[in-house]
Amino acid sequence: MAEQNNEMAGARILPDLQASIPCEDVRQEANGNFIIIGVINAIRAPKLPITALKLCIYNRWTAGLGQFSQRVAVLAPDQTTVLRESQARFQLQDASHHVTNVSVFQQLQFTEAGVHYVEVQVDDVMKIRYPVVISYKPPPSKQSGESGTSQSGSS
Repeated sequence: MAEQNNEMAGARILPDLQASIPCEDVRQEANGNFIIIGVINAIRAPKLPITALKLCIYNRWTAGLGQFSQRVAVLAPDQTTVLRESQARFQLQDASHHVTNVSVFQQLQFTEAGVHYVEVQVDDVMKIRYPVVISYKPPPSKQSGESGTSQSGSS
C-alpha cells in the first residue's frame, strides 16, 4: 500500500531544514537576500509576564521535491502547552532549490521563566526542536543600593 501511495504522489522528497533561527525581525533586500536582525539566544525578563512584541522564526528548506506543509510552534516549559503556532505551505520544484519561510509571532506573552521550545515540523515530521530560555531577573531593589543607618534598641 505504501508503494501505491508513492506511485500516486510521484517523485517526492521530504526537504531538509537548512536553518531555523529565532530573531527579532527578518527583512528582504531588493535583490531578494534576507537580513536577519537580533538573533535571540535568550530573553531576559525584568518582570513576568513579559510580552515579546515580535518574535520571528527564520526557516530555510532545501533538498526536497514536492509540496509541503510547515508547522512552527512555541511551547511552554512543560513541553506540551502550545503558546503560539503558525502553518505555511510551500513547494520545491527541484532538489537544488530552497525556500525561506518566516513565522512572525506578534504580542507573544511568556508568563513564566524557564526553558521554552521552538518546534519545526514538515508534513507532521519533526525536523528540529530547540530551547529558548526566558530568564527572570528582577531589577535591583532601591533599598539594596541605599546606605541606611541602623538603630539599636539600647538607650
